[in-house]
Amino acid sequence: MSEVTIAVVVALAALIVGVVIGYFARRLLAGNAVRHAEAYADRLTAEARAKQKEIVLEGKDEALKLQRAAEEDARAKRTDLQRQERLLLDRSESLDRKVESVERRESAFEEKQRELEAERIKLAELRQQQLGELERVSGLSVIEAQHSLIQQIVDEAQAEAAHRVREIERHASEEGEERARRVLTTVMQRIAADHTSEATISVVHLPSEEMKGRIIGREGRNIRALEQATGVDLIIDDTPEAVVLSGFDPVRREVARMALTKLISDGRIHPGRIEETVAKCRSEIEVVMRQAGEQAAYEAGVPGLHPELVKLLGRLKYRTSYGQNVLDHCVETARLAGVLAAEIGANVNESKKGGLLHDIGKAVDHEVEGPHAIIGGDIARRYGVNAVVCNAIAAHHQEVEQETTEATVVQIADAISASRPGARGESLDNYVKRLDDLQQIAMSFPGVERCFAIQAGREVRILVRPEDIDDLASSRLARDVVKKIEEQLQYPGQIKVTVIRETRAVDYAR
Repeated sequence: MSEVTIAVVVALAALIVGVVIGYFARRLLAGNAVRHAEAYADRLTAEARAKQKEIVLEGKDEALKLQRAAEEDARAKRTDLQRQERLLLDRSESLDRKVESVERRESAFEEKQRELEAERIKLAELRQQQLGELERVSGLSVIEAQHSLIQQIVDEAQAEAAHRVREIERHASEEGEERARRVLTTVMQRIAADHTSEATISVVHLPSEEMKGRIIGREGRNIRALEQATGVDLIIDDTPEAVVLSGFDPVRREVARMALTKLISDGRIHPGRIEETVAKCRSEIEVVMRQAGEQAAYEAGVPGLHPELVKLLGRLKYRTSYGQNVLDHCVETARLAGVLAAEIGANVNESKKGGLLHDIGKAVDHEVEGPHAIIGGDIARRYGVNAVVCNAIAAHHQEVEQETTEATVVQIADAISASRPGARGESLDNYVKRLDDLQQIAMSFPGVERCFAIQAGREVRILVRPEDIDDLASSRLARDVVKKIEEQLQYPGQIKVTVIRETRAVDYAR
């Protein structure tokens, strides 16, 4: 056998041996892998069974806990139900006892009621017997006795009421007079205003008598044109170097005065020039009135007024009442109302606004029907003024009811401004007539012997007959006179009524 063959055989044998060894080696490795996998699977299975046991145990513990909680809850509910049953049982027993007690009381009450009814019957019989005996003794019937007793009670009640009224008035006077005097004196001393005399005419002075003819014009055309343009009467009489302008509207009169003054200065007086000058003066007066209204609002401390209200307020610059300039009076009233409101704790701003606008109706009262207070309230309401101020304006002469403290404050401030010394003037005829009316009212009451109007009509002293009027009736007489004066007379400020009852005992030593 050659070497090549031997080498081939050896190679084949080696290959076969290698294949056999590889096969057995693979089987051995596969067997090891299977054993390892089985061991891993057994381990996983053991762990899973252990976890399963733990989960089962945990579930059993949780179930046991829930069962115990449910049992405890049920036990608590049973205990609560048992407690409520005991309470209900106790209440039922208590209610039964109360019912029995009420029944016993009702029985006792019925018995008492029967006894009282019997006593009532006996008392009625006794009362009838007593009434019969009283009628026999007194000689009066029951009706007559009742009337006599009622009259006696009424007389005693009236006397007691008059006595109580006097006591109340005395206490009120003692406690309130000093504070009221202090407040009003303080307020009045802090306020001052200038006043002008009331007039319905204006006088324009002329440089010469020749100017009168030029004002009249040919066939009176100039004076007619001036009167038609201004609505004011021109009176050209024998007064040297003067022309009188007459008109109830002070604004028109002022326009006419300014226009005539400018025409006299210019020298050109004819209908066309008159109309042009009057129109220009009317525009200037509008500006002056607006500025006067703004100045008044500023002085009174009342900002934010509607422009139309400011314009109407400015018209009062040319209006007077009893010799008092109305615009100055409004400013003074506003300042008084503000100080009074501050003293008593009322609303200062609303009081000042009500005081400033309280006479705004006088700007148009010659054009609109009605009292100026009502007119002023309507005007203020129309331009968005709040209800408190509108009521204060409308109620300051008591044509409507005063709804707020501020309305009363405005009325008091208006009275102080109008009635303080030097504020207003009055014609002699009106003054004498007012004094005579006061005395006539006082003398109209029975029992009055004499009366005197003194203090310029601000006080009435009444002397009564002592045999006709006693002390209590004197107080009633004073109130009745005051009420009648308030109903029948119009007057600024207040009027004091004093009733004097004097008893004199006279004898002579001989």
